[in-house]
Parts: sequence; structure tokens; C-alpha cells
Amino acid sequence: MAKLALKTAIGRYGHTLPLMDGSVASERLKFDWAEYETIVGVFRTMVRTNAYEVSEMALSTYLCARAHGKPMTAIPVFITRSFNHGDVSCNVDAGIESPRDLAGKRVGVRAYTVTPGVWARGILKHEHGLDLDEVTWVLGSDEHVAEFVEPPNVVSAPAGSDLGDMLLAGELDAAIGVGGLDSARVRPLIPDARDAALRFHEQTGVYPISHIVVIRNDALDANPWLARELFGLFSEARDEYASRLGSGAAPHPTDATAAPLRSAGVAEPLPFGVESNRVTLETFIDWNVEQGIIPKRVDVEEVFAESTLELG
Repeated sequence: MAKLALKTAIGRYGHTLPLMDGSVASERLKFDWAEYETIVGVFRTMVRTNAYEVSEMALSTYLCARAHGKPMTAIPVFITRSFNHGDVSCNVDAGIESPRDLAGKRVGVRAYTVTPGVWARGILKHEHGLDLDEVTWVLGSDEHVAEFVEPPNVVSAPAGSDLGDMLLAGELDAAIGVGGLDSARVRPLIPDARDAALRFHEQTGVYPISHIVVIRNDALDANPWLARELFGLFSEARDEYASRLGSGAAPHPTDATAAPLRSAGVAEPLPFGVESNRVTLETFIDWNVEQGIIPKRVDVEEVFAESTLELG
């Protein structure tokens, strides 16, 4: 029997390369690897044109897309993670001494629904007491989910603007996700961000998820076994990569995903499955509701393919 061919758009990471080089393979399916310019562009293409049968997807983009009826379903395979305490930078002349001082300020972010923005805003609210409604959020681009309507305290930057340049010029008081600016005019909002992130993890159990895997619904409906098969393949690829690292292989260049927790002695830096990620998922869903990205709370079980809920 011919294998099911799936047009697939997934990033090249240490734990996905075994799928791409064929060292982990399936007897039932094969991947037709799509070419793309950026993984962020993959999210937009999938949401707007349903172009792939299997795709990497930012978690908040998926939740927003799901709320607007986009025909895709996630599996609990978490491709990338990132602590976001260090993602907020501020202009040194903006009079910002603490996160609460962002009230009344203009803060840039690429788009309101981007996952790092959701995590960073949630940290500002729940760890530092910032009222997010008192901030003007300035967007550098439009949303992947075209139907999404931003809250009233969200505005767009002028067309063609660069958020980093706006921050340096004082047109923004702070910004999320413009790290790497080599200027004395900008500093991190939260000092010692790595230590703050690890304390946050230790206190809450939350290990922020960035990207997941989604399957187009028509492929899933036509092949009820597909979700479990993909979960198994991604898990096997992750385990093979972990075995390579354990044997002394050098980490893949993108392996910043697991580094913070691995260096802190956490045994499983890339956990898959619903139960081992429930606290993180429930927290993120709640923060998406609070920030107006999805209209109401959904149970974790509603978010993923039913056949995968007990896996991992």
C-alpha cells in the first residue's frame, strides 16, 4: 500500500531532524517537506490558505485560529519553548523603573496575538501587577488571523515602521521582542531575566510553550490514525536526538529551547503530551482569555485531537 504523503512545514531543529533525514520513518506516511522563507510565514500561510496537511504553529495563533473556525487541530507535540522574562526592552529616557511604570506608556509588539507577546504580557500582569488595559500596545504588523479584532487600547505603527528604531527614537517607551539592539538608550525591563524565569518555573510549574504541531482537519478526518502516528514519530525523533546528545553529540544550533531547564537540572526539557503540560496549557489559555485573544475559556481537552489526549 502506498504511503500517505503529507505536505509538511516544520522548522529544522535538533529534535525534528531525525524526521527530515529519514532516520525516524513511518510505514504508513511520508513527509513532503515544504520550502518556506520563515517559520512565522508558515503560520500565516496555514491560517489564511490552509496550505499544509501538517504544520508548525505558534500556540496563541492556533488558539485564535481555532476560535475563528479555522479547519485545523493540534496534537500535544511542543516544538519550541521559550522563557519570555527577557523579551521586554525599554527606553532609558522613558521614566520606567519597574514593570508597573508601563501604565500609560506605548509598548511595541509585532502583533497582538503573537505567542511571546501573550507570555510577556501575562508575566507583567501576574508577576508584577501591571494593568494591561492601561498600556497602549503598538503593533508592527497585522495579525495572522485576519478576522481577529484587537482590543481598543491597541493601535498600529505607521506603515513601514521598525519597532526597534521606534524604541531607540523614543516613539515607543518599551517593546516586546526587539532584543539585540546595541545601544545604551535601551535596557531590559526585567533584570536578571534568566534567573527570574527559572524562579517563575519553580514557583508555578509553567514551562512556556511557543510552537506546536497542527493537522489540517480534512487529512485528520480521512485518516483517524494520523494524530497518534504523528505524535509517535515526533516523540521518537525527540528521543533519538536526546540519545545523540547523551552520547556526546554537539547540540543543534537551535537548541536554545531546552538549554535553560537542562542547565538547571530538569530531567525532561522537551515534554510532550497533555498531562505533563497541563499547568502550562491551562495558564496560557487563561491568559489568552484575559488579554482578549479568545472569547472564552476552553478546556485543554478541547484543544487537541481526542486520540492523543492520553499519550505521552
